[in-house]
Amino acid sequence: MADRVTVIGWDGSPLTAAARSALSAATLVAGAAHHLALPEVPPGAERIRLGSLGLAARRIAGHRGTAVVLADGDPGFFGVVRTLRAPEHGLEVEVVPAVSSVAAAFARAGMPWDDAQVVVAHPRTLRRAVNVCRARGKVAVLTSPGAGPAELALLLEGVHRTFVICEELGTDRERVTVLTSDAAADHTWRDPNVVIVIGGTGHPATADTPWLLGQSPAQNPAAGRGWARPLTGPDAGEGESAQLRAAQLARLGPRPGDLVWDIGTGHGALAVDAAAFGAAVIAVDADPRACARATAAARSRGVQIQVVTGRAPHVLENLPEPDVVRVGGGGAAVVAAVADRRPERIVSHASTRDEAEAIGRALTEHGYAVECALLQSVGLDTGTWAEQERSVVFLLAAERPVNR
Repeated sequence: MADRVTVIGWDGSPLTAAARSALSAATLVAGAAHHLALPEVPPGAERIRLGSLGLAARRIAGHRGTAVVLADGDPGFFGVVRTLRAPEHGLEVEVVPAVSSVAAAFARAGMPWDDAQVVVAHPRTLRRAVNVCRARGKVAVLTSPGAGPAELALLLEGVHRTFVICEELGTDRERVTVLTSDAAADHTWRDPNVVIVIGGTGHPATADTPWLLGQSPAQNPAAGRGWARPLTGPDAGEGESAQLRAAQLARLGPRPGDLVWDIGTGHGALAVDAAAFGAAVIAVDADPRACARATAAARSRGVQIQVVTGRAPHVLENLPEPDVVRVGGGGAAVVAAVADRRPERIVSHASTRDEAEAIGRALTEHGYAVECALLQSVGLDTGTWAEQERSVVFLLAAERPVNR
């Protein structure tokens, strides 16, 4: 095992005294090509070009001597330190940090970033990173080859955002470009880069001092606390009960990185609740008035959703792939069309047993494990404790087996 492993962050500025001291004693240096070309790297040291971090970590673990790993920015922030400290390598490391590339990107843009979400985009995580950009008004994306600004823009089709693209930060080839997301796919971008994605119509941020890193701008205080609340005002009495929405949300489990379809969104209450949990949401309804209500509900709550006017199942053909879906209308035909897209979970409801059986059969035929429950809720007047309203509905929840 290496006698000593030092991880040095580099942001383009001159190396600190601690970094130069560690490099001068190194018998092995690992890093990207531009790191290994630094004049402070000892000419006699073994050099490893970083490609596979796991392979490099194994070589460092087997080295007898002093090893240094060079990385861009702060190597403890979505960086190489995590890999080197993994139990299978058994490495103890000393870290000399630098300004992270995310902090540098926001500094170049002249923007605060304590309210920004930070995601890493690899080809395997690109879709989830895009979903965060759909759901949030300020996101920093640490890109990689095959998951860069152009790919982000292509998957964000239909969602307007502004891109601040920071290429090769800290080098003499540094470049910062601001353009709309629909134009980003028409360019070739240099690696490494950070993309700041800005936009949306959520509730504006307040002047209050943030207290939680990466938290969304404050939701509208007038919206109150909680979720799956009874509707008030003009929407009172419309659509499914608050109890049914609560059960549907519990089965769906929306979370950051997910894309939720809410088909037959109605007043948009479930769509807005799912967005408040951090998921990206596409709310679909054939009624333009329902779409307008959903848009207004999202604006009032201070969350972002994409609203699509159209009739399912035809309108679903051009939508991006969902993770979880609530089918609020359309019956077995729409449920079958959704199941063809293979989301992880689907929930729906029916007012009759025959309708519930038809939906359950469609889901089962598509290979989903289905559960059904008869839900009954009774609203009471707490002044007289007299019954106000009664709701009886079949709740169907389906989950795609892991291996299918």
